[in-house]
This record gives sequence, C-alpha cells and structure tokens, in this order.
Amino acid sequence: MSADENLRVAKALTDAFESMDMTAMDRLMADDVIWHEIGRSEPRRGKASLREEAPGSSGVDYEITGTAHDILASDDHAVVLTNATATRGGKTFEYRTAEIYHIKDGKITERWAFSDDTAAIAAFFA
Repeated sequence: MSADENLRVAKALTDAFESMDMTAMDRLMADDVIWHEIGRSEPRRGKASLREEAPGSSGVDYEITGTAHDILASDDHAVVLTNATATRGGKTFEYRTAEIYHIKDGKITERWAFSDDTAAIAAFFA
C-alpha cells in the first residue's frame, strides 16, 4: 500500500479510538493482529484477545483516552504520536506514546507502543 493509504488507515484507527468506536477499530485490524503493549512481556494475539481486555470489558478497571498529535506514514508502516490519559481507581495519569503500526492490505497487522515513561506506565497499570 502507499504511504497515503497507510496514513488514511492510521488516521481512521486513531479517530475510532478517540471516539471509542470499537466496531470501526475492529474493521481496521487483521483478525490475527499482534498487539505489543507497554509493560507487557508478551503481545496480545488476535482481535478476540484485544476485545477480552479492552477498556469497558468485564474485569477491566481502567479507561484510556488519547488525542493524536501527529501521524506519519510510509508504504509499510504508520506512526501515531499520541497524548494519552489513563484513569484508574480515581487516579489520572498523563503520558505520551508513539504507536507504530505495520499495515498490509488496509489492515493493521501488528502494533508496537513506546512511551516517554515506560516505568511509570507499568506501575500505574500494575
């Protein structure tokens, strides 16, 4: 896919996340997506795994919101720079991430996240 097409996919996923449109997010990810998370040693594999532990799911005690700062793309990847806010147990934590997406045939096939303070994120969600 072209950089412009990948930019559109990353923008659509970002918009869906910002509006918590899980149906749109689902359409933009491959069924076997690999989802690397900050502070987690093993990635989640597949959309079903993501749904089980998404904010709003049973047993999930946090909420994450985010606003994209910038989106960059190439023929294989897109990078979204995000300002994020997590809420858990009455506490709020703000941080910045770089979300890196591998995109194939208009679908996110793999995602990596990196932040400005990995240790603080891991501690917040521990």
